[in-house]
Amino acid sequence: MATIRLWFGRQNFCLLKKRSFLLLKLIAVVFAVLLFCEFLIYYVVIFRCNWPEVKTPAYDGKQETLDPVLKAMFLADTHLLGEVRGHWLDKLRREWQMERAFQTALWLLQPEVIFILGDIFDEGKWSSSQAWADDVKRFQKMFRHPQHVQLKVVAGNHDIGFHYQMNTYKIKRFEKVFNPERLFSWKGINFVMVNSVALEGDSCNICSEAEAELIEISHKLNCSREEHRSSRCGDGPPLPASAPVLVQHFPLYRRSDANCSGEDAAPADERDIPFKERYDVLSREASQKLLWWLRPRLVLSGHTHSACEVLHGAGTPELSVPSFSWRNRNNPSFIMIIFDLRELPWKRRLWLEHEPSLLRCFLLSREWTVPALLRLHLQIFQV
Repeated sequence: MATIRLWFGRQNFCLLKKRSFLLLKLIAVVFAVLLFCEFLIYYVVIFRCNWPEVKTPAYDGKQETLDPVLKAMFLADTHLLGEVRGHWLDKLRREWQMERAFQTALWLLQPEVIFILGDIFDEGKWSSSQAWADDVKRFQKMFRHPQHVQLKVVAGNHDIGFHYQMNTYKIKRFEKVFNPERLFSWKGINFVMVNSVALEGDSCNICSEAEAELIEISHKLNCSREEHRSSRCGDGPPLPASAPVLVQHFPLYRRSDANCSGEDAAPADERDIPFKERYDVLSREASQKLLWWLRPRLVLSGHTHSACEVLHGAGTPELSVPSFSWRNRNNPSFIMIIFDLRELPWKRRLWLEHEPSLLRCFLLSREWTVPALLRLHLQIFQV
């Protein structure tokens, strides 16, 4: 009897050992799937992209590669969900995706300056003080960056409200977190950060102040273009003599996205829908003022959640940057630009992984996990 009992004990021990080993294998497979589909896949996608080479035609017909002056990354419309409209699971998922994409791009591409073109938050236009503080804390965690990398942000209509929703309190609250600097220069490149929500043109106090700031910036830029500075330019340090890059949330006026194309452009059935001035795009008048006052080399904007390249006036290019959030687009992207001291920038667009591709990653893992689950089930219920 003791021998039989010992034999059964050994059998149970072997069976338990086999089950434990299979369970550990299953846990390892599930962990590997999660590690790849939720972490490593961002490295696989972003590793494929490089900064564009800056070349200039030489006299002998060959091209000479130049050292880049400034590496800049542009993204837009992150729309961090708030406490009212944001379901906790949706919020967790989308913010994890954006954080991993941003941190991976930051580590692999090493930009020197990053611009976010408005609509950082989804509910900044109505959020309470506590909700705003919570949203800011999450933003700072997601978009953390080394001290040597600059992060520049402009306000969007979801951050401070549309024209008739915004007020001084909301603007000051935004500027307390994000540097309100309107004009800054780095490595010989001038950037103008515009509060495009305030360009309504109705002479309200906020709008008048915004236009006065732009006129003052225009004066400084005009002085930088003069070979011999006149007395009206004052004694302050001159700006670099280069046309500025205009950074704002609302696009300059265009009728629609009918002439836009590409993988991250608006859907074909939406491109012919006319844009509404002061809602979808800036008004004609405000757009002409910006082009006339600032004479930019390039305009970058967000708001539409889709990509577009437009030429304005005498050939000023504008790039509309798509949304960076998978909640707004199935294929979010960002733009990498190398600026040098010449007029034309060198750009490249990087598309992040499509949402179906992320889901397909988990579906393909069924080839390993389902058989393992069946084996575990048979082992557990084996008599």
